[in-house]
Amino acid sequence: MTTTIDALAGQRPVPIPLNFSKPFWDGAKRGVLMLQYCPVAKKYQFYPRPVSVYTGKRNLEWRQASGKGTIYTYTITHRAPAPFKDVPPYVVATVELEEKVRIISNVINCPVDQVRIGMPVRVTWTKIGDETMFPLFEPDR
Repeated sequence: MTTTIDALAGQRPVPIPLNFSKPFWDGAKRGVLMLQYCPVAKKYQFYPRPVSVYTGKRNLEWRQASGKGTIYTYTITHRAPAPFKDVPPYVVATVELEEKVRIISNVINCPVDQVRIGMPVRVTWTKIGDETMFPLFEPDR
């Protein structure tokens, strides 16, 4: 079975951006994956936080990510909890981005039985709510 659209789109809760995560969600509205970058450690971090996980400093920068990565691990959900219980099997994956951070999301546009660890993927977006865009991943063929 291939999930060709985001079957969960109508069920996802709309996030409430906080002051330190707002640039991530603003980028998402434009279809741009934004990550925090620590200029001292010269490393990216994800999920958004008010301080660097490497130095504890508040000098983080927001940078556009490539949106490309590989499947680090995944699971196929066959029996989802409410309100997703009527959704066909779907993939929840941890994607390791080229920027060396991991993000958990869904993989779409790929038969669930063809998802593999190490598979190249790229970010794509689905709309939730009136204007919020949520990052998903699809095969990067």
